[in-house]
Amino acid sequence: MSESLPKEMPMLMPIRLVLFGLGAVLSFVTVVIAQEERGFSTALTTSHGLTVLLGAGGAQLIGALVLGQQPSSRRTGLLLFLAAYAWLLQEWDNPGTTSSAVFSLGLALNAACPAAAGHLVLAYPSGRLRSRGARALAVAGYVITVGVQGVGTAAYFRPQTQGCSQCPHNWWEAVDVPARAQTVAALGVQAGTGWLLVLIVFLACRLLTSSPAARWSTGPLMLCALGYFIAVAVSYIHSLGRGFLGFDARDGQLWQVQAGALCLLAAALIAEVIRARLRQHELTRLVIELGGKAAPDGLRDAIADRLGDPDLQIAYPVGDGDGHVDAAANPVALPPPNGKAVTLLRHSGSHIATLIHRPGLLDSPHAIDDLLSGARMALEHERLHAENLTQLAALRASGARIVTAGDEERRRLERDLHDGAQQRLVGLALGLRLLQMRARAPAPQLDLAQTELERAISELRRLARGLHPVLLKEAGLAVALEALGQSRDLRIEDVPRVRFSDVLESTVYLLVARLSENRHTRVSVDCCNGRLITYVMVAGDLPDLADVADRVTTLEGVLTIRTEHGETRVTAELPLRCT
Repeated sequence: MSESLPKEMPMLMPIRLVLFGLGAVLSFVTVVIAQEERGFSTALTTSHGLTVLLGAGGAQLIGALVLGQQPSSRRTGLLLFLAAYAWLLQEWDNPGTTSSAVFSLGLALNAACPAAAGHLVLAYPSGRLRSRGARALAVAGYVITVGVQGVGTAAYFRPQTQGCSQCPHNWWEAVDVPARAQTVAALGVQAGTGWLLVLIVFLACRLLTSSPAARWSTGPLMLCALGYFIAVAVSYIHSLGRGFLGFDARDGQLWQVQAGALCLLAAALIAEVIRARLRQHELTRLVIELGGKAAPDGLRDAIADRLGDPDLQIAYPVGDGDGHVDAAANPVALPPPNGKAVTLLRHSGSHIATLIHRPGLLDSPHAIDDLLSGARMALEHERLHAENLTQLAALRASGARIVTAGDEERRRLERDLHDGAQQRLVGLALGLRLLQMRARAPAPQLDLAQTELERAISELRRLARGLHPVLLKEAGLAVALEALGQSRDLRIEDVPRVRFSDVLESTVYLLVARLSENRHTRVSVDCCNGRLITYVMVAGDLPDLADVADRVTTLEGVLTIRTEHGETRVTAELPLRCT
């Protein structure tokens, strides 16, 4: 049986390599085209220009290849490939080439590199244009550099009428109007200058208004990008006087600055990938070192230490997602009341956890991806554990409510018996006594009825006290146990004369009453470390305590039985938080 492999890996890996190979081929073709007519080549008319051309293009190709290895930066890698191609294609409008296709493509795309680089920076780090302003700037860049400066100018340009009889055919030519071609070219330079200035201001504002964490992460990239766009803008401003993008000594110097800035931009992107991997490895190491520790806050402490925020909280969604709890199933309020930031951690559309942290901590582009890749399994495990604890707590709370409801029902039955049936029987007994007093002759039937009635009243009182003693509710556990000891072989050694919750007092009373029936019993009650501990020493066989044990367990308590020296010790520990 063959296993089905993930579709993403077999496809993305060849695509990345194919795009890199395509870039290598374009680099070779660009060198060949530049050498066809050296006087029209930007690279060959500049000092060390060929090295600069291939160096900048190669740096971008290598950066794109590295970015493609990270799932979170694959879109950025594709955009960097696009920028590298545009950088190399600026040589393809060389009239020395014999291919009309190559020449026409060069005419259309010779100024497209700033637009491609702008798209890359505007879409960083997700590779998507998130805001309207970013989308508008990206579209404007392509319209100006490709639509106006490229195809728009070429539509009115016939090389042969301009003295280039050997030039290849221009596919974009619609009509040969040299004056209009010059007008469109001048318009393209003016529009390009305005676009570049707006782009520079936009990127500078984005950098200055970002959080310290984001500024620290994206700062090197943004500075390199700003350096590149400023160099391009200066070149455009230098070309405003002549009305077209020419190439003189000043343009050659600016072109070299642009190449250096693009190399640094690619290096900044590669450095961010390396930092992301180091952060991921560090967090993974912390999670592995945490291992199987049972401390509920162990993972929180590891992540807090990794992010440098000791007050960081992790909240896990429970139920329908409306409630949140920590690792120990304690409720967590969202949104936080102290002005802290909230970051949702999601994977494949599933909400794993919510981080509550100081503002700006996770504004770094890859911080959330690093955190998820390094600690997702640990977070999933702790979320499931917290969800189980929450369900267990809900089950225990439900059991406690059932126990409390049962006590209330027994108390109601005791009150109904006392105020209802018992009072009627007492009234009937008084009536019989009056009849006995008025009888002129002995009435054995009345005497018998009186005896049976008194016995029924006594049994009814005993039944009512067994359901729920009145003293337990009115006077508390200590007084109720003392009253119980008056009718049984029960010695009260030590019971605090303080009130506890009704459910605790009724549970302890039920245990003592069950054990002290028909046997010698000693009892003491103590409060220690937030728990109510009852010790009952019993001589003789124990009765069935299954229902009492279930009751204690429901209240998150523990019932233990130990026999020593012919005497059985029953210990019940109950948490004082039970209500």
